[in-house]
Order: sequence, then structure tokens, then C-alpha cells
Amino acid sequence: MALAIDVAESPEMRIQRLISENPVIIFSRSSCCMCHAMKKLLFTVGVHPTVIELDEDEITAVNNGGAALPALYIGGTSVGGLENLVALHLSGHLEPKLKEVGALSLSDTAIKIINVN
Repeated sequence: MALAIDVAESPEMRIQRLISENPVIIFSRSSCCMCHAMKKLLFTVGVHPTVIELDEDEITAVNNGGAALPALYIGGTSVGGLENLVALHLSGHLEPKLKEVGALSLSDTAIKIINVN
């Protein structure tokens, strides 16, 4: 799905629209090592999130909501940063949450298990 851009849309409105339109979305900066680690973890479990590299205006729009970068949203709900993602993963709650929003199927899990063993 192509990401639509409406030039009349404010950065805050664009951020909210993108969160609502994508089951898993990361707001990121290309130079951020924590952002890279978050993307890598999600790719490892079989999820291909929408990744939005933000400019300064958009970073302010995300940060006004209390989020730091990277900022992960699953099913429209803020998960937070890398530490929260890792905690979800280690507790076993990440995959069910991803399945719930349709970002991970049972076949993705089976492939991961086969590759691990």
C-alpha cells in the first residue's frame, strides 16, 4: 500500500492517520541505532512494519504525544520504544499482539520455529 501524502495535512494529523492506517508502524530516524534494532527485531519475528523516517517537524509532532524515537505502534496503540518492545518479546506477549492485528500469521510463526531449530 502506498502512503498517501496530503500537503494540506498538518504533521500531527499525518502522524495520527498513519498510525490508524497501519497495523505496525515505527516512527524512526535513519541515524538512530535504537530504531535499527527495533526494525531488526520485528523483521526477525516475521513482521514487516511500516517505517516512517521523520523530519524535524514530524519528530515534534510525535514527541508532543510523549513519544521518543523510535516510537512503535501496534494496532493503533503506542507500544513505546525499544525497551518496551524487547520486554513484550521476552514476556511472550509480542507475537499474540501481532497476530491480533493481522501482522503475523501462524505460518510466519512456524517458519520462525523451523529456522531456529
